[in-house]
Amino acid sequence: MNEISLTQRNLLALVACLLWSTAFIGIKAGLQYTTPFQFAGYRFMISGLILLPFSYKSIRLFKSRPALILRILLISFFNTFMLYAAFYYGITILSGALTAITVGSGPIITALLTHLYIRGDKMTMRKLVSLMCGFAGITIISISRKPWQAAGLQQVIGIAIIVSGNLFSSIGNILVAKRTADVPPLLLTSMQIFLGGFGLFILSVFVEGRPVILYPLPYYPALFWLAFISAAAFGIWFSLLKIPGTRVSELNIWKFIIPVGGALLSWLVLPDESPDAGTISGMIFVGIGIIALNYSIAKEKAPAPT
Repeated sequence: MNEISLTQRNLLALVACLLWSTAFIGIKAGLQYTTPFQFAGYRFMISGLILLPFSYKSIRLFKSRPALILRILLISFFNTFMLYAAFYYGITILSGALTAITVGSGPIITALLTHLYIRGDKMTMRKLVSLMCGFAGITIISISRKPWQAAGLQQVIGIAIIVSGNLFSSIGNILVAKRTADVPPLLLTSMQIFLGGFGLFILSVFVEGRPVILYPLPYYPALFWLAFISAAAFGIWFSLLKIPGTRVSELNIWKFIIPVGGALLSWLVLPDESPDAGTISGMIFVGIGIIALNYSIAKEKAPAPT
């Protein structure tokens, strides 16, 4: 995936984000039968194994470059272990919709960090306006949920945990963009997901006790759907991050779709969640932010008239 048009890139980013937006209801369904870290550990170990057959030819790279595993371990620590430790614990405190909405802060954090740490990824006025639209949408949605009334301090702590996971994910995205140009995307994806999942599983043994092997039947569709999401969405995302010329902050704007899709699905599927006027208003701002940014990018990359 070395050459790709802006339309193709946007379509693939959209697919990845729509897949991720289904995760909230899957996690809520699975957590009825298990503990968060063990659930996350099984999910990501299975995801890594799903991708391994597609990347096994690249494993020989470790023989000639053993230091490569250290880079993958570092990315796995931020992009899977820390991100999903925070995410899975936070979603046990918050509703599916509110978790999805809070995840929407991710592109803003990423844009700020890439502006500081990646040369050439500048914070232009158009990008700033688009980000502020997205941020305004997330803010309106969050306020409309009134978390300080629903569960008091616990809700605030849950939101802070999810936002910290966004910070770890942003660091992981920057590491992928800056330090893995010579690593095949599928190898990077399968290894970092599996290693992060293994770390989460080990954490579950210490924090949650002895692992459970057999669960009620409804648990397994949720587990394997989530495993597929991770394999497919991370595979797409890491491939896009490694395309020459891709800017991390611009790509991460598409993650504003995740809170919108996640909240909508949560309202449709989860019994105790429903929309309100404030949430719908916020989603409109999110949509404006995405459209405005991609329009500005298209104009900047369009050839000059002759």
